[in-house]
Amino acid sequence: MIAKHHITGLILAGGLATRMGQQDKGMLALHGQPLAQHVLQRLAPQVGALAFNVNDHHAHYAGYGLPVWPDDLAGHCGPLAGLQSGLRRAGTPYLLTAPCDSPLLPPDLAARLAAGLLAHDADLAIAVTDEPDSAGGAPQRRRHPVFCLVKTSALPRLDAYLASGERRVGAWHGGLKLAEVLFEDAAAFRNINTPEELAELNNDAMPVEMAQALLATSATPVGEVEQLPLAQALGRILSADIVSPISVPAHDNSAMDGYALRGADLAGEAPVTLAVADTILAGRPGTVAIAAGQCARIMTGAVMPAGCDSVVPQELVLQASGQTITIRPDAIRAGDNRRFKGEDLMQGQPALLQGKRLGPAELGLLASLGIATVAVRRRLRVAFFSTGDELRQPGQPLDAGSIYDSNRYTLLGMLDRLGCEPLDMGSVQDQPAALEAALRVACSKADVIITSGGVSSGAADHTREILARLGKVAFWKINMRPGRPMAFGQIHAGGHSALLLGLPGNPVAVMATFYFLARPTLLRMMGASAEELPLISVPAQAAIRKKRGRTEYQRGIVERDAGGRQQVRVTGAQGSGILSSMSQANCMIVLHAQQGHVSAGELVDIVLFHGLV
Repeated sequence: MIAKHHITGLILAGGLATRMGQQDKGMLALHGQPLAQHVLQRLAPQVGALAFNVNDHHAHYAGYGLPVWPDDLAGHCGPLAGLQSGLRRAGTPYLLTAPCDSPLLPPDLAARLAAGLLAHDADLAIAVTDEPDSAGGAPQRRRHPVFCLVKTSALPRLDAYLASGERRVGAWHGGLKLAEVLFEDAAAFRNINTPEELAELNNDAMPVEMAQALLATSATPVGEVEQLPLAQALGRILSADIVSPISVPAHDNSAMDGYALRGADLAGEAPVTLAVADTILAGRPGTVAIAAGQCARIMTGAVMPAGCDSVVPQELVLQASGQTITIRPDAIRAGDNRRFKGEDLMQGQPALLQGKRLGPAELGLLASLGIATVAVRRRLRVAFFSTGDELRQPGQPLDAGSIYDSNRYTLLGMLDRLGCEPLDMGSVQDQPAALEAALRVACSKADVIITSGGVSSGAADHTREILARLGKVAFWKINMRPGRPMAFGQIHAGGHSALLLGLPGNPVAVMATFYFLARPTLLRMMGASAEELPLISVPAQAAIRKKRGRTEYQRGIVERDAGGRQQVRVTGAQGSGILSSMSQANCMIVLHAQQGHVSAGELVDIVLFHGLV
């Protein structure tokens, strides 16, 4: 296995982009963000270090805070010149390259290329895909040599090739061992070469990972800090590191009720008799120096007497008279049952880091340090409301065509569970004046506004008009199911501003977009350290239908079969309006974009609902 810290990722942005009219492709906007930034966000989790290969606009790329490596060859000599520059400068055994105009590159590119390289004992690995034959024949194997993982020791071979005047990116590695790694999703290696292709991609549904990355760059933690008594700090987010003011434990102490002794006294094979010279209780250190051939009666947590390095539990003592004890020499090993000073925390060391959510264990840890009050971020204020003329509140009669507003209560529960300060604004009718008034009030009171409904392509045009007047809001189509439509942006009113997250109207889509898109955004704004939802791989009980190229979140039930092995099954119909299925489910089955239909027994990723919903 190649550890990611052994890989440097190099984003190739040194070309001329002639088909883009000499514009730097890495700087062109896709969904409001430069193409190179999309590639950076995809590549960063996969490698240990990152750099840009750039020949122009150095200042722009340096703004990302990464090294900028120009070609060593003059005249824009193409991707191989960038690869040469990277191989010369990388401080790791491996270099991974990707072009700046491929924003959909696979999230497992590095891992799969590394596995292929090792499996074939190769010097470099490149991505390949099977693509349909235009004449209707068998799929054609296509190489993507710019998506390459290569040993930096291959530099002499590349130097010699370029010195010969050759520039063909797919032919430089003659004499080196090549591994081809097959990827199923050909679209992941799509290059943006023309303005028309960029416009088409801007109009396409956005991959989930891209939406998550865009949201992450827009989330700024609230700045206000509160000083709270420890008993009131449960669930809050630390605003600064906690440095331990004391060592825990403060002294070497006993882990058992028993007798403290010198381990050297246990030498030999016959039972050992020791004189009891003192009794030491927790909180009352001993006063007698323990000499060879002696021991001290000691309780759990009591300070170890000088000279003693071991504790024999009282149940392992063969005989105790009050004045002496007799034990077998092999009853314990020297050093057993002794807790060292600072074993839990040493004075001056960080105990908890900024961004940590304070749970029961953290409260206990702070109490063990003698800390009575703690600085935390103030709660994130989130105003939320549902939109729609058809909505009625529980307790009201239902008219023909009307429905009860479930999203309002689902959002209330999710926000409260997350630790936000929810501001419930009820439901708002589909009328321009009512919607604008609700947004203005919400903006004056909250850091974030979450709406449900009114963001699909069939929504009334006045929604877009109002949001355009109040700020800058983008309407997204996200390549996920459920939860395709979403609005995101910033609105301003009365000297205040707030982030807007416009979620779909269907109940299950609201929950899916909240957990996988809104939740990480809110956590960042709360000042919390990254809390990715942990994925667990479990075999599918039965086949699951899935459209390749789209991320799907299906409601599931994970349970044990007759043999005690865990497996997961879908709850049944997966319509985005079937809210009862969320109550029946205990997990969400995460079917990634590159996956197709799932066979029975095949591993799938799940997110457990326990502690989440």
